[in-house]
Amino acid sequence: MKTKVENAVMDTVKRTVMILVAAVLMAVNLKTFVRTGGLIPGGFTGLTRLLQEICVLLWDFEPPFSVINFTLNAIPVVISFKFIGKKFTLYSCLLIVVSGLLTDIIPGFTVTTDMLLVSVFGGLFHALAMTICLMAGGTSGGTDFIAIFLSEKLDIDSWNYIFAGNVVILCIAGALFGWEKALYSIIFQFTATQVLHTLHRRYQKQTLLIVTKKPNEVYEAIRETTNHDATLIKGEGCYMKQECDIIYSVVGRDEVRKVLNHVRAVDPVAFVNMIRTESLSGRFYQRPND
Repeated sequence: MKTKVENAVMDTVKRTVMILVAAVLMAVNLKTFVRTGGLIPGGFTGLTRLLQEICVLLWDFEPPFSVINFTLNAIPVVISFKFIGKKFTLYSCLLIVVSGLLTDIIPGFTVTTDMLLVSVFGGLFHALAMTICLMAGGTSGGTDFIAIFLSEKLDIDSWNYIFAGNVVILCIAGALFGWEKALYSIIFQFTATQVLHTLHRRYQKQTLLIVTKKPNEVYEAIRETTNHDATLIKGEGCYMKQECDIIYSVVGRDEVRKVLNHVRAVDPVAFVNMIRTESLSGRFYQRPND
């Protein structure tokens, strides 16, 4: 049996490797698809690229990506470290530093000059990098820090604010460098958002309706696996006219498979109906960022 220290070390190594892989993917994507298409991604990465392009336009000088990105992230990092989570912030800082330095070091090269392919595959690789980063318990910084802080600590829906900020960045880019690149940047962001939404499910919810003859065991399986509560509903089967118990619970979509495995272990004949939850109001346990 592994000790707690060994498990902690293995977890740290695993998360660090995932962050480094995400950083490499992000940097390569910036130096290939994003730079080839002259795209402006969302968030602080897009703002950094915009400032670089403005410097080239005005002074024919492109400042290092890392310097601008580190400066922009300074205050959000402090906020995240104090209010969101220390490990979460440190892993995020590792991604910001490594991806920023690699972006300055890695030579740029062109995979394709087709702007549609650049936008779609650039968004795809960006989402893949972000998914790996989020699975490791980190983020790319900037607006992600702000969004998580507003959502988890102040209970504010930050999406509209982040979206408005991205619109402003794209409008400035369109006015300065042409609306075609701004429109392709929207395709890039849309692709990244949709792929990320598909791959990363932590903030998505799933409703479970479980018909079982072992309600206590099923509830314990849900609680121990996810720390979520459940509601017991007494029912009656319409065909057999037998009393039955229904366990009603809402869990994260990334937790569904684990919950089902535990439910099947305690009651192999349980009937489980899974319903995608579009919105939720009320108390819902969300795993804190460490």
